Amino acid sequence: MKTQKSSIGIDVGKDTVVCCKGSLKTNGQFSFGRPQTFPNSPEGFGQLADWAGREEKETVFVMEATGVYYENLAYWLDGRGRKLSVLLPGKVKHYGRSLNVKTKTDGVDAQLLSRMGLERKLHTWHMPSEAMRTIKFLSRQYKEVKDKLVAAKNQMHAKTHSYGCPESVTDRLKKEIRLLEAQLLEIETELREAAETDKALYDRIAKVLTLPGAGFMTVISILAETNAFALVRNAKQLVSYAGLDIKLNQSGTKEGKTKISKQGNKFIRNALYMPALCAARHNKQLSRFYKRLIERKPAKKIGVTAVARKLLILIYILWKNNEEFRPEAEKKSRQAQSLPTQDKQPTAAFL
Repeated sequence: MKTQKSSIGIDVGKDTVVCCKGSLKTNGQFSFGRPQTFPNSPEGFGQLADWAGREEKETVFVMEATGVYYENLAYWLDGRGRKLSVLLPGKVKHYGRSLNVKTKTDGVDAQLLSRMGLERKLHTWHMPSEAMRTIKFLSRQYKEVKDKLVAAKNQMHAKTHSYGCPESVTDRLKKEIRLLEAQLLEIETELREAAETDKALYDRIAKVLTLPGAGFMTVISILAETNAFALVRNAKQLVSYAGLDIKLNQSGTKEGKTKISKQGNKFIRNALYMPALCAARHNKQLSRFYKRLIERKPAKKIGVTAVARKLLILIYILWKNNEEFRPEAEKKSRQAQSLPTQDKQPTAAFL
């Protein structure tokens, strides 16, 4: 029986990668080999390539995005022109449930990924550009330093309002705050320089920045976490990836609490919170939207979250269309909820 399609599922760990080779026969039957384990190192990747055999270039490699441990192998495979799909863990988890898989071992996970590559039509993963890789490292470090700065300022507030706090304690905190503020400026400068190295990238960022409420750090953080929307097909997918999709809890007469899933990229949600507050005040369209929401349901946090969601969609549309924000155009916001997959997206001024 001839092989119609072949795939290799890879369960990635810190020190090892467990691989399972699968094939789909012309009669529709699946066939899986015995899982093999290789070191998670360049030497191990070479061994994996030898084991994959001569049909390696026609084989689809499938792996989960597990922390940072998958990156070295993903870059190694993509750099050699291999077909590779990198999937979010949530997607693989739901697929496993659909097959009623109860056992969890590295070998079972590798076989599950291999079968997913045979059954599903998966998008091909490609490594981000050098500029985007640098931007992602810097944007995440910016977030880490900013969190430390907020913590240090909170400590300073507590110490200055405490009775009998030694002056040496506050002096050290002041030095720490000055150091962290200087580091933030240094990182932001590096981010701008990294973006400017790619003129096309920087020009598109400049157009997105015409959107009221979207600052440079907001836009650059979102681009870093989505690889400049490389694998985003529509706004609904993007909202789900950010964890801003609505999770309903309703059954029969039961009316549970409706909230966002938060099952997505926390860095995107964090980057959007303060800009959403700003946009709710200074962006005329989003401000009207925010006021309508809190009039119906006086919960400001819900209103800010909804604004953050729309702000994310706006940034995506401006980026995809490579256009500036035009507040004079008016379109209904429901257009953004089901954007077509074509390259050209509806205009950004849809509110």
